[in-house]
Amino acid sequence: MNLATHLERHAAQTPAHPAILFEGRTITYADLDASASRLANALRAHGIATGDRVALFLPNVPEFAVAYYAVQKLGAITVTINAIFRSAEVEYLVNDSGAKVVFTVAELAEHVPRERCPALAHVVVCEGEAAGLPTLAQWCAAYDGVFAAVDCAPDAPAALLYSSGTTGFPKGVTLTQSNIASNIAQSAKCSGYRADDRLAAFLPLFHVYGQNYIMNAAVLAGATLALFRRFVADQVLDAIQRDRITLFFGVPTIFIGLLSMNLSRWDLSSIRYEMSAAATMPEEISRRWTERFGRRVYEGYGLTECSPFACYNDLALHRFGSVGRAVEGFTLAIFDESDRELPRGEWGEIVIRGPGVMQGYWNRPQDTAQALRGGWLHSGDIGRMDDDGYVFIVDRVKDMINVSGFKVWPAEVEQYLYKLPQVQEVAVYGVPHPDKGEQVVAAVVARPGEDVRAEQIIAYCRANIAAYKVPARVEIVTELPKSATGKILKRVLRDQAAHA
Repeated sequence: MNLATHLERHAAQTPAHPAILFEGRTITYADLDASASRLANALRAHGIATGDRVALFLPNVPEFAVAYYAVQKLGAITVTINAIFRSAEVEYLVNDSGAKVVFTVAELAEHVPRERCPALAHVVVCEGEAAGLPTLAQWCAAYDGVFAAVDCAPDAPAALLYSSGTTGFPKGVTLTQSNIASNIAQSAKCSGYRADDRLAAFLPLFHVYGQNYIMNAAVLAGATLALFRRFVADQVLDAIQRDRITLFFGVPTIFIGLLSMNLSRWDLSSIRYEMSAAATMPEEISRRWTERFGRRVYEGYGLTECSPFACYNDLALHRFGSVGRAVEGFTLAIFDESDRELPRGEWGEIVIRGPGVMQGYWNRPQDTAQALRGGWLHSGDIGRMDDDGYVFIVDRVKDMINVSGFKVWPAEVEQYLYKLPQVQEVAVYGVPHPDKGEQVVAAVVARPGEDVRAEQIIAYCRANIAAYKVPARVEIVTELPKSATGKILKRVLRDQAAHA
């Protein structure tokens, strides 16, 4: 098996069908396959073989897909690097993976420290020019545009995606050919992908959600990626109207932002489906979206470590506040601290089994054994499961706040704060306290044109939730720190509070 065979099949069957729309360019399936084949030939000529690692240090540009499928055609392993990383971070990932080639763009090339990466043989610039480095066009000029994907074993590693590293150095999540193939088949099935669909792809392709659920699943279905470098609301909304985009994929912060906008100037009637993942959607935001647009926002749940799709809300019956039920082939359970399964309705750690669960962490057998102990992937997320198998997430274990021995789950407090009409975004987190251990802090962004005050929010919380959950301090801020995927970074807020 080989993930690139999906591309090859559509290049043969529907060669003129658009694979990618990008900044006025249309790249057909035939174009994409020929470019990937040419690059696969160039990689082979430069000594890259099955099992070698090739790094993609790229923003959302078409060359990401070209390089990804070229590497897959060879049976080599893609290593995707966050495009906002800088030299020390890039150095760590390149050396940890042993990547022999890095594909990047001119503006990022300076952050590839070639002299400190002994295994790195080539750096190739896919957009723009950088002194002393070949461009992608130069590297591929002498090679043919035909290359048939090699046959790989189902358990052959296909991709390394590095975990966020919030509790230490990032770990390389090793996903196999069968991990990804089975997962994208479920993605396409649950979201109902069709060949005539056009998927809004502004979430970063270096992240597992953009890479597998959106890009790989779209290519499996022979659909079209409407590709954006990043989410800029006006640009994306213009493109939806112009290109008749049908499927919209976001994270909660994007849906929150859109709810605050006047969208009447755009014709968005082509959209038939919205999905949110990568962070838990506040129930209040989900309800607001449904009330305004008449469609629910579908939600999925999973981790990079399970390719990522394990849970979906829902093919049959949607339940607000839930991330849904296990998808086909997966089993979810709730465990206590001793790794014993808890009865339905009780809170504990969400654990996962299924065909998308990673092979392990790259060259980290002890971390692998800990994460996969007992045959279950331990998620680090706290949740409960109802009698029908619907999963409700409370929070991340690491985000739990301990106030004088009482557990405070930030997401619970946030759910209440999102009910305030003046609140646009909120992040609740814990900071050290000399007597209580920790205390609750809330960072709040007001809706445009609204006046919101700290004492007002504290008074509201005192009237609605237990005293130990009430924020001791509320900070009114203009924006919250976010990752490249739009996830709110509470560790940054905690660090800022510690330094203050």
